[in-house]
Amino acid sequence: MLQTTAREIAAVTGGELVGGATGDELVTGTARIDSREVGPGDLFAAFLGEHVDGHDFLDAARTAGAALSLVTDAAAAAEHSLPAVRVDDVRDALAALARAQLARARQENPQLVVLAVTGSAGKTGTKDLLGTILRSAGPTVAPVGSFNNELGLPLTVLQVTGETRFLVLEMGARGIGHIAELTEIARPDVSLVLNVGSAHLGEFGSVDAIARAKGELVDALAPGGRAILNAEDRLVAAMAERSAAPVVTWGFTTGDVRGAELTLDEQARVAFTLEVPAGLTTLHGDAVAPGSFPVRPDLLGEHQAANVLAALTAALMAGVDSASATAALDGATLASGQRMQVLRAGGALIIDDAYNANPDSLRQALKTLAHLGRRHRTIAVLGEMLELGPDTVRLHDEIGRLAVRLNIGQLYVVGEGAAPIHHGASLEGSFGGESEYLDTVEEAIAVLERIVQPGDAVLLKSSRDAGLRRIAAPLVEHLAQRPAAEGTTGTGAAL
Repeated sequence: MLQTTAREIAAVTGGELVGGATGDELVTGTARIDSREVGPGDLFAAFLGEHVDGHDFLDAARTAGAALSLVTDAAAAAEHSLPAVRVDDVRDALAALARAQLARARQENPQLVVLAVTGSAGKTGTKDLLGTILRSAGPTVAPVGSFNNELGLPLTVLQVTGETRFLVLEMGARGIGHIAELTEIARPDVSLVLNVGSAHLGEFGSVDAIARAKGELVDALAPGGRAILNAEDRLVAAMAERSAAPVVTWGFTTGDVRGAELTLDEQARVAFTLEVPAGLTTLHGDAVAPGSFPVRPDLLGEHQAANVLAALTAALMAGVDSASATAALDGATLASGQRMQVLRAGGALIIDDAYNANPDSLRQALKTLAHLGRRHRTIAVLGEMLELGPDTVRLHDEIGRLAVRLNIGQLYVVGEGAAPIHHGASLEGSFGGESEYLDTVEEAIAVLERIVQPGDAVLLKSSRDAGLRRIAAPLVEHLAQRPAAEGTTGTGAAL
């Protein structure tokens, strides 16, 4: 949290006082870019976005209690009588403030550990899991949601104080150099790389380019840091050569820290045993307690086990003892919604995984749904996976074929961009209506409200802007008005 004056903010950002600011205005909260989230003492950053101009909300920010604003338009600040610092670029100003805030926090608390997570899939969930573990050991900043770009990351860093023990950052990239820029704002002590897949393939051009970009997180480490790498991902494991810091690997078949005895129960909830070898040392040089420790989060899908194991390995390197780390995850769920989020209504199980999608995460989600098919009629509602470039038709087609092979009971494909999923399913062998194409999200909601029965398991999965994230709330509300039929598991045709 900030504890600074307008004069100090102007000095850090290279800005000037405007809007009647004297320089003595005291910011005691944090930075906000949404006026609806502003509270007393906050700094409101009037960010100029693609569709919204923050300067239009200066009055709202002032009414909510903002002590100061960052603006690029001095006239707007004067018009709304809100003390402000005018800067050339609000985003750059937030980055400068974040660097200064982190430097101050490190000076006040030399034990502060910055952990950063990247990967093609699972970043936000792993960040949530790390937050859950680390909060058991000390004050932790790990915000809910996905704040992984050049705007969201500074807003996260600006929440630290001198009392913060752990800062968990999610770092994303849409091109070479993006993660390097983020690490210049907040240099990590622990860099965790989950995987390299096909997310944003259209923007990067190749998987090798994605690996180069993700590896920038390892490049940023000082010799005293730790690189936490997935031993079972060839491209991630190769990043060890880029690390100036010691490397600790994790995996279920190979790696320093292992997951053993991996199981899924009837409801697809994951469990395994954490195997910690002797000889590992933390970031601070302390020995990590070896042994075997049970891990029992409340998370669906085998792929979640990899995220859990990765988070545990990073937490151990940050100084959390093995027993406390695993205990903190007992029954844990993800704080950020729409990531394999389980919702129950009217006797049906809804898996809302519609925040984002790429071929790798969609395959894993379908496999989890197929596992539930042992006791449930399974329904997959799939939308477009964005940013896949020239391979988009092939990659969507492959998903449709996989749904058939996994024996998913009913497939609904929503939107023109996702149509190749339906085509692939049809060509693979779905000729009896088990795969159906729907034009719009509204049509999908109407169909689901009509056909979902007690005992059904429904997966919602697409990229965020494909719109399937708008399905869960009205569907759950509709189903909740129905009485659940006890003991019903549902039946239905299979693809």
